[in-house]
Amino acid sequence: MFPASAALAQQSSGSTSQQAPPSAPTPSQQAPRSGQTFKREVNLVDVLFTVLNRRNKLVADLAESDFKVFDEGKPQEIRYFSRQTDLPLRIGMLLDTSNSIRDRIKFEQDASVSFLFSVLRRNKDEAFVMTFDDEPQIIQPFTSDTGALRDQIMGTRAGGGTAIYDAIYEACAKQLNHPPRPPGDQPDVVRRVMILISDGEDNLSIHTRGEAIELAQRTSVVIYTISTSTQWVSLEETNPEKTSDRKYHLTEGDKVLQDLAEETGGRAFFPYHVDDLDQSFQDIGDELRNQYSIAYQPANYVMDGRYHKIRVEVPDHKGYQVRARRGYYARANRDANAASDLGSGAPQGTPQGTAKP
Repeated sequence: MFPASAALAQQSSGSTSQQAPPSAPTPSQQAPRSGQTFKREVNLVDVLFTVLNRRNKLVADLAESDFKVFDEGKPQEIRYFSRQTDLPLRIGMLLDTSNSIRDRIKFEQDASVSFLFSVLRRNKDEAFVMTFDDEPQIIQPFTSDTGALRDQIMGTRAGGGTAIYDAIYEACAKQLNHPPRPPGDQPDVVRRVMILISDGEDNLSIHTRGEAIELAQRTSVVIYTISTSTQWVSLEETNPEKTSDRKYHLTEGDKVLQDLAEETGGRAFFPYHVDDLDQSFQDIGDELRNQYSIAYQPANYVMDGRYHKIRVEVPDHKGYQVRARRGYYARANRDANAASDLGSGAPQGTPQGTAKP
């Protein structure tokens, strides 16, 4: 999630999230009259991440004491920690249907369907499909029906310009911001994921790349990107563990896709054949169901709009690598509703930084 900067309106009959020791109230400390509210700012940054060992295998048994988190290079106190496993997935499948990928549309279709059939669990996970050329368009709303998703994907056609950043922004704001809730005692605990298949060459977006990344961070969306570009592909690599990353030169569009993924804690893939992605899709599914979540309150937090770099380390385990988003923008939400709408507070499944009466 994005750092919470929420004005907490608490009724006189409600309780605060941080209560002071009891003492005799002075007249100025009397409870507010009915209808009155008071506000307090709670700024929490939470970081969702995956830990891999030297062999790129998931490490899912670490404790809070194993981690150190840094904000702009300064160590921070961890306020909340959780291991999150087997959460329901809410997936946005974004397909580039612009003219620039016309000769790779079949690749996109096959890769999308392969991913959904590999990862989506019926009656637990849900996905939607969005295409984008001149503008984004939802062609299949959220569903767990892989057959319906496949039918819509296989019917896509290419044509028009490319508005990647607008598609990411709209998918986060209108779909992944309020995904369908699963049944049970914790209806808000889901994992938000975006699979973006494109050549990365945006030429029509109104929104900037930075705006798209920021909204993805605010809505706790992890972006995985799959490049459709076949330029500079080396076909000599036969090692199955490396075939999904066998390009030895990235195009400018590839670098955009890499940036989108790394800034949100995902991964970028540069395949040549759909078959190259089979193991990668399984790895993504495993990652999404075995993650950690940390929340901290930055020391000397200032809502100045500046970008803050985040770093999570596992100091006592050499060779372990942490895959997490790189940072956040220190902005205030427009209002209290925006805070809850755009993923503020502590990690899903932990006490929220945005308290409600």
